[in-house]
Amino acid sequence: MDKLRTTNFLLLIIALPIGFIVLQKLGFIFIPLMFSMFIALLFLPLMRWLKKKNINQFFSLFLVGILISLFFFLGIELAKLASAEILATKNEVLSNIDTKLKQLLLPLENSIGSSRTENQDISKYYFEKFDLQQHIFTLGMSFKSLLTTSLIILFFVILLLAESLNFQKIINSTLVKQKSKSIIMFNRIEKDMQTFVKVKFFVSFLTGLGFTIFCYVFDVSFPIFWGLLAFALNFIQMIGSIVSVLLLSIFAFVEIQTTGSLLLFIASITLVQVVFGAILEPVFMGKSFSINVIIIVMMIMFWGFIWGIPGMILSIPITVFIKIVLEQYPKTKKISQLILGSD
Repeated sequence: MDKLRTTNFLLLIIALPIGFIVLQKLGFIFIPLMFSMFIALLFLPLMRWLKKKNINQFFSLFLVGILISLFFFLGIELAKLASAEILATKNEVLSNIDTKLKQLLLPLENSIGSSRTENQDISKYYFEKFDLQQHIFTLGMSFKSLLTTSLIILFFVILLLAESLNFQKIINSTLVKQKSKSIIMFNRIEKDMQTFVKVKFFVSFLTGLGFTIFCYVFDVSFPIFWGLLAFALNFIQMIGSIVSVLLLSIFAFVEIQTTGSLLLFIASITLVQVVFGAILEPVFMGKSFSINVIIIVMMIMFWGFIWGIPGMILSIPITVFIKIVLEQYPKTKKISQLILGSD
């Protein structure tokens, strides 16, 4: 028995790295599949309700497809609006950046003896090697990749809602052999994932709206863009909120001339993140996601290494799923309680 246990442990040590390598290499399949699973869980109650009303499954799937497409269309339109906003005021913003850079760098240039002449714009002088066309091309390729991934996600969502893959049966055949226990586990996963996505979307929306409003109040350029950025980054647990506040604070340093107004603006957007992210989000989540902070950071770093930014976004839902699985077995329940902060 001891030899068998040792053999199984060694096989597990070998299998885990191989599994992680497979996940990394096949990320172009697993990332859309994971996103589609969470989106499908959101629409399952709607599909059940339509089924109770004896509505044809094809029409139900068509309706869900329209709703998801409208969401993506709205996101694209907001991105276009933010782009138009940036293009309309870019010259004024560049002028402000140049003025602020002169204030900051002129004393340093005088001390080290810079070769820049007075007639040269400081931004053009220091950033003349910045290949704008190359960055626009890279941005266009990223948008194309995002669009392709979105279409794949939509395809997977339709397949999952059409019950081509049955979550409960997969759990029953792989994780929990007892049918009643697998149903309970699936219901728990469905409920927790729906809670997480709904609350995260709602809190992120309020955060983005708060950033946009304060940008308008303090006359900071590109308010819609900063609102969208804060909304998107807020889905990256802990790190996203810090990055959004930091980026907007740096930009506000260029835009806002008076120190008092600048400090008040930074305090305002920080307050938005604290109120919505640190107070309202835990309240709305309840005790469902009482995960240790250290574990959250570790999972963000790990899945970020495996799948990049999508992995950082998916890290908490994956952690919640692991937590639910560990709670189902007596031998691993203590691990879930100690490491993941379960009750």
